[in-house]
Parts: sequence; C-alpha cells; structure tokens
Amino acid sequence: MKPISHFLTLALLANTLIANAATPPSDETDARLVVDKLFDDMRNGDSLAVRSVFTKQCTLTSISKSAADSIVTHKGTVDGFVKAVGTPHKDKWDERIYDVKVSVDGPMAVVWAPYKFYLGEKFSHCGVNVFNLIKTATGWKINDITDTRRKDACP
Repeated sequence: MKPISHFLTLALLANTLIANAATPPSDETDARLVVDKLFDDMRNGDSLAVRSVFTKQCTLTSISKSAADSIVTHKGTVDGFVKAVGTPHKDKWDERIYDVKVSVDGPMAVVWAPYKFYLGEKFSHCGVNVFNLIKTATGWKINDITDTRRKDACP
C-alpha cells in the first residue's frame, strides 16, 4: 500500500472516531443511566442520591405469589425506600440487572430490566423491574416502578 493510502485510511478512521465521540447520548441511553444510577447509589447506601432519581409523585409496586399461590401486591413509598437505603444495614443491597430493554416516546420512557438481588454475596430473590420515566426540565426521572419477586425459577 502506498504511503498516501495509509494517510487517507488513518484520516478517515480519525474522522469517524471524532464524529462518533461528538454524537450526543440518546434518550434511551440517558433513561438507562438513571436506572443504573439508582442501583449504584443503592449499593452505596446513598439515600440523597437515590432520592434524586425519582419524581415527587413516584409510586412503587411489588407483585409476588404467596405460598398458597395467591398474588400478593405490596405498595411502597419512595420516602420509605429512600429511608431504608440510607439506614445502615449489615449487607450491601446489590440489585443486578441484565437484558435491559428501553423504549422511548417523546417525554416518556419504559425500562424493562430482569434482575437478581443479593444481600452482600448471598442471593435473595429475582424478578423483573419495569420503570416508567418522564423527561423533566432537569432530565429523566423515575415516575413509577413495578416489580415482580420470586426466589426460584430465576434465569
């Protein structure tokens, strides 16, 4: 290959890298980052940072089955959750999400995230989180979380 060809190849590669680096993050990426922030801050026990990802009117709902195979729904509050995160506990709360899917329509995003929850290194339960986010003047905020919980049949 001639030296000029190497130069042109390197110039095109550099131009492509610079163009990709200058591309602003997408709404999908930004919504996902809010969910990741929630779990990072939860692992760190940082209640103030956890509070910052939620809207004031955010609702929390957990759905599980009882031993009698009945559906059990538990409603929680963000304030209660934030307080629990900030209260010292022996083991780190470690919620690990995977196969995350994000859909956005204008100012609304839905994040579907299967998870496994660990207390320290010990497995506790699994399920799926569904986050409904809204885009506010200060960025994406979680407006609702509904999750399922079970101890078996975890992928």
